[in-house]
Amino acid sequence: MKTAEIRQSFLDYFASKQHEVVASSSLIPGNDPTLMFTNAGMNQFKDVFLGQDNRSYTRATSSQRCVRAGGKHNDLENVGYTARHHTFFEMLGNFSFGDYFKQDAIKYAWEFLTSKEWLGLPEEKLLVTVYADDDEAYDIWHKEMGLPADKIIRIGDNKGEKFASDNFWQMGDTGPCGPCTEIFYDHGEHIWGGKPGTPEEDGDRFIEIWNNVFMQFNRQADGTMEPLPKPSVDTGMGLERISAIMQGVHANYEIDLFQGLIKAAAEVTGTKDLDSKSLLVIADHIRSCSFLISDGVMPSNEGRGYVLRRIIRRALRHGHILGATDLFFYKLVAALVKEMGEAYPELAKNQAHIEKILKLEEEQFAKTLDHGMKLLESAIADLKGDTIAGETVFKLYDTYGFPVDLTADIARERNLKVDEAGFDACMAEQKNKARAASNFKVDYTDTLNLEGETDFTGYDSLLNQGKIIALFKDGAQVETLTAGDEGMVVLDSTPFYGESGGQVGDKGLLSGNGIEFIVTDTTKEQKNHLHHGEVKVGTLKVGDSLSACVDEHKRQQTALHHSATHLLHAALREALGEHVQQKGSLCTYDRLRFDFAHFEAMTADELSAVEKKVNAQIRVNTPVTTELMDIEAAKANGAMALFGEKYDDEVRVLSMGSDNFSVELCGGTHAKRTGDIGFLKIVSESGIAAGVRRVEAVVAEAAYDYIANMENTISSIASQVKANRETVLDKVEAAINKSRQLEKDVQQLKAKLASGAGTDLAAGAKQINGVNVLAAQLDGADVPAMRGAMDQLKNKLGSGVILLASNEGEKVTLIAGVTKDLLGKAKAGDIVKELAPYVDGRGGGKPDLAQAGGKKPEGIPEALAAFEQWAQANL
Repeated sequence: MKTAEIRQSFLDYFASKQHEVVASSSLIPGNDPTLMFTNAGMNQFKDVFLGQDNRSYTRATSSQRCVRAGGKHNDLENVGYTARHHTFFEMLGNFSFGDYFKQDAIKYAWEFLTSKEWLGLPEEKLLVTVYADDDEAYDIWHKEMGLPADKIIRIGDNKGEKFASDNFWQMGDTGPCGPCTEIFYDHGEHIWGGKPGTPEEDGDRFIEIWNNVFMQFNRQADGTMEPLPKPSVDTGMGLERISAIMQGVHANYEIDLFQGLIKAAAEVTGTKDLDSKSLLVIADHIRSCSFLISDGVMPSNEGRGYVLRRIIRRALRHGHILGATDLFFYKLVAALVKEMGEAYPELAKNQAHIEKILKLEEEQFAKTLDHGMKLLESAIADLKGDTIAGETVFKLYDTYGFPVDLTADIARERNLKVDEAGFDACMAEQKNKARAASNFKVDYTDTLNLEGETDFTGYDSLLNQGKIIALFKDGAQVETLTAGDEGMVVLDSTPFYGESGGQVGDKGLLSGNGIEFIVTDTTKEQKNHLHHGEVKVGTLKVGDSLSACVDEHKRQQTALHHSATHLLHAALREALGEHVQQKGSLCTYDRLRFDFAHFEAMTADELSAVEKKVNAQIRVNTPVTTELMDIEAAKANGAMALFGEKYDDEVRVLSMGSDNFSVELCGGTHAKRTGDIGFLKIVSESGIAAGVRRVEAVVAEAAYDYIANMENTISSIASQVKANRETVLDKVEAAINKSRQLEKDVQQLKAKLASGAGTDLAAGAKQINGVNVLAAQLDGADVPAMRGAMDQLKNKLGSGVILLASNEGEKVTLIAGVTKDLLGKAKAGDIVKELAPYVDGRGGGKPDLAQAGGKKPEGIPEALAAFEQWAQANL
């Protein structure tokens, strides 16, 4: 069976068992700060398992794309060198949310794997493990499924403490957890390895192919295991692993999907060695890189983008090993689309965008290699001995992305060595820091104890009555709040919008029977609205009825800004391309902020085009419509989901503009007609991270105020330059040109003064150990003037070592120079590094000329004196 057939067969099997087939979620986990990437099929159902979300189904199945290449789950360096490690893989899973439990889960797994109608694996090739204390699972396997005792292995607490076991799973330090039963496949005696639980279990003979997790406990912070009211099932089977078995091969890289990618990688790199490990690395990495970019991750120097950049550069390094001399990696996207585009249409849709990002990154890496070569050459020039320090190799690798093996190659060419032990020590330290930083400790039981949900009436009214169902003070639930208390009020019904979807929470007043509670913010916890604020008058008690009144002006202006973000999103996609994806937003009553995926700064023309598109839709003044429909129907109608948001099975579909200009899923509050927005004015565009841009804009009253302020500013400038509004630009340009000319004249005068001073200063040179040594201060001279003076002094002295110091205000500059005949005795770079601390600065440069900057002018005399002492000791 081909990989695609196995994937579809799995989904078809569980669909026949009344499971809802759920599409793979994004590799960027929505609303989950505990995860860098989606790394398991259950991630998108986490809130369902926690009881914080309800679905219309109690059984689900999926083929989830996963990445394990950063944070807690990181096997990057093993990829390509083992049979089953990947950065990207697909996890086939079936899930029960309080529906069936151990018996059916085990039955389904065994039937799918062994039935002739499905995969038809020979039963004698399979064995299973259970948690040592899970007699129920053992009995199901032994008594009901008929497995002999020697095919069932009990695995106890083999990781140092109670419930720390290969066969006991938990979501975190607290929260849902339970025993597992795993199914292993025996590849045969010709492959080394032992059964699970034996010293040889890490071998490749017995391979886990299916894991059934039985979530039946809720682990508390004190370690107590409380039974879950609705025990659930979470299973997983790696698609690549089962494909290898079904296709009669041992390594995942031998399956049909990878063979196509490996051949394509060999073609674009020009290698004939199809057994090269480097081809495996490249074939694996094109999958993770392409899917990550498709899901909106951009290469950068931090977070998810940093992991993506590392994967890309690792692939490029292996291309270098294979002898690739031209850009190659981006060319593999087409081969990947051919293999996986049918299962994941978004990959084909985003092909051009993925190729462009990978090509840009590859071009950038070529520049990085060039920069790294210069740094390496400098390190070799300063080398004392025959070994390049491990710290230097690590800095080149970690900071500049310079491949370690390339450093080693260059070292060999120069008859030098590399301090591998020192490099390994630096790598180990980095990994320890990364491991510590990614060791998320999340208490899944640490949430407000709330049941039910608040009835939100704020779409239709800004005023209604609600009964207090809970009160909180300092995070603890209380029965009363009195005047002066700050806390949170939960009502059974409210018109107050809780912050979500980028729209801030409402402000306003809760009142009744001598009670006034000023609401300063509204948030959501599970499905309840929390009114944050302070009691101004009276005492609030659980059960009291209050009148809830939203600040109408702020709500209206906030809704207009929120509506404008939808038009802005659509206009950006039209102007820049469909790769534009929302990365976050903020809508308040006086501004909007919209973050989106894009790889370069927007031009003035692009900003103008986007602004015009939005305002054209505003002027059309079409009704803004919302429609309730199920999530799949909404997506089928072209509705876009907003980044990081989670949606119920029934969603609100918002349509705005002519010809459905914008259709998105959104639960926020909005204008009645596009014309209500009035006018949109973009006030700024900037980069906030690699591949992420931010547009800020204002609409309605805020747009009017912005334009009025700009008008006042222009009038003020016109007054300053004695112009009117029509001539102010010409007057300002004339003033700027005059200022530039004056600055140029000043620079020329400084250069002449410094040059003349240089001629005079030469007479002050001292003979130290037979060498001309000159230390001098040129106050007020800038860097060009100091460099000019340095040239004059070198010519005048003919041979010598020189240090010049200058200060302009609080800025200090040190410039050291060494004539060519003395480079064997002294290096300018060493001199400024030695003396820069005296002026609270640092610097560096070439052996004959180097510069340092500082911010401590009073340290200049000490630096000059220390220079002469240095000369006495080193010349």
